[in-house]
Amino acid sequence: MSRSIQSTQPPLKFIPQRLNPLVLQIFRWLLPIALRFRTRPWLTAGIIRVEAKNVEVLAELYQQFQAGKIRFLLAFRHPEVEDPLCMQYLLSRIVPQVARQKDITLQSLVHSYFLYDRGMTIWAGKWLGWLFSQLGGVPVHRGRRLDRQAIQTARELFANGKLPIAVAPEGGTNGHSGIVSPLEPGVAQMGFWCVEDLQKANRTETVIIVPIAIQYRYVEPPWSKLDLLLSKLEADSGLAAIEIEQGKSEEIYYQRLCRLAEYLITEMEEFYRRFYHQDIPKTISTDESASPNQVLVARLHRLLDKALQVAEQYFGVQAQGNSIDRCRRLEEAGWNYIYREDLPDINALPPFKRGLADWIAQEADLRMRHMRIVESFVAVTATYIQEQPTAERFAETALLVFDMLSRIQDTTLPGRPRLGLREAQITVGEPISVTERWKNSQGDRYAARQGVSDLTKDLQIALEKMIK
Repeated sequence: MSRSIQSTQPPLKFIPQRLNPLVLQIFRWLLPIALRFRTRPWLTAGIIRVEAKNVEVLAELYQQFQAGKIRFLLAFRHPEVEDPLCMQYLLSRIVPQVARQKDITLQSLVHSYFLYDRGMTIWAGKWLGWLFSQLGGVPVHRGRRLDRQAIQTARELFANGKLPIAVAPEGGTNGHSGIVSPLEPGVAQMGFWCVEDLQKANRTETVIIVPIAIQYRYVEPPWSKLDLLLSKLEADSGLAAIEIEQGKSEEIYYQRLCRLAEYLITEMEEFYRRFYHQDIPKTISTDESASPNQVLVARLHRLLDKALQVAEQYFGVQAQGNSIDRCRRLEEAGWNYIYREDLPDINALPPFKRGLADWIAQEADLRMRHMRIVESFVAVTATYIQEQPTAERFAETALLVFDMLSRIQDTTLPGRPRLGLREAQITVGEPISVTERWKNSQGDRYAARQGVSDLTKDLQIALEKMIK
């Protein structure tokens, strides 16, 4: 999601967290409305029920935290934009209720500080930055460079704040309830920093990371609305309607999705060949035993790579890491062209220089759209729907295609169609002790990097097990 940028902008300022109990209480009163009804175009909501498993673990952790025995971080899955609302519901409603049922005494506010992407205030509006600040949020710039102010603030809150802290280790949404994107190492690193800070202060609290999975399901399978959505996507794509052989609903929708995907990939391949001079062969080398669907996904990944190359060539960014890493570096590069730290007073520029700066900002925004398209499909696999041909997985895939077409059509903040009422299922995982791992990570830089890598891997495995 992004607003079309037509002019250069001043640097993005850090928004300090200023937790306001009154604002938090009002927000919690309004939370059922925000979950149930669409209050913003980009927030589909429609969540009528939030259920949670293993909540007594979290209640006991809050009790230990309030007693000064532990520090902990909530590492939650982030498949959809509604996840923070569900996390807020978990902490404000479900945890206190379970604590009362289990005779677990909680003496103060059950809440958490949290990290959020600074870019959200760009496409959603400045009001969101104010609200997140009042709710205890800390904005962080995603990208290659370390956002020192944000990280230092988060580190201080983790070690010394009055509340735990929550972070989405995937770094962004992937639109798939059933797939965990590769985790960024920041959560594990924050855990080790917290242990280090406590050791220096001669404190004995145990540092813990709590994995939390979030999944969504429709109350009633939305096959009829999914049919309408696919018809709209086919029409918007210019794909001629054809008769599809009758069969089970799942088989029909799968045929339609594959046909739509093949058409769009073919069109986009030609687009990048003709207008961006990318070398994309008409065929692709795959294993002889590969299914047509596997070939199609291989073409998709090749296409996404070319789209990233187009943006990387413009910004002069090297292609390093996986697709998510490349997207983060491109986002940072684009922001540097738009939010100009080298121009302290944009309004003081002469018209000529201001025009050039605006020109650069507009082109940077346009080039970043290649990266935004890639972001939508980083988690797509050849077997996601085939493994579980549920209405949820069909809907997730169709909505990602909707996002792509909306971005190409320059729709500002496209309102995703709401296919039906949903339920959220939250699972609290077993706590992972960072303190127990800390000694093995000491000694040299290699040991420290290995400790972060191992903890990140174990957290990934824990999250993946909870969504199967």
